[in-house]
Amino acid sequence: MNWLLLALAILAEVIATSFLKSSAGFTRLWPSLAVVAGYAVAFWCLSLTLRTIPVGVAYAVWSGAGIVLVTAIAWAVHGQKLDAAGLLGIGLILAGVLVLNLFSRSTAH
Repeated sequence: MNWLLLALAILAEVIATSFLKSSAGFTRLWPSLAVVAGYAVAFWCLSLTLRTIPVGVAYAVWSGAGIVLVTAIAWAVHGQKLDAAGLLGIGLILAGVLVLNLFSRSTAH
């Protein structure tokens, strides 16, 4: 259940972050409300996961997965381009999240 809550936290954070550009500096109402609501849900779900998942592990997974997903959305929706170094960096972040989840004994599976 805690990993599901962490996944919901990641999803909410990705949605909120993805609406930041559309909020135009919080001058557009609906995208701004999506940002505020998304971050509220993200931090609430993240706080619930910390009952059993160590804070360092939860935050590493939350931020790493969020970076990868937000970058993919920015590429698909906003036309963001990444060069080879950018793609390598994103790949290393994804690899770090996978190593942490698949091989580390510090995670609370």
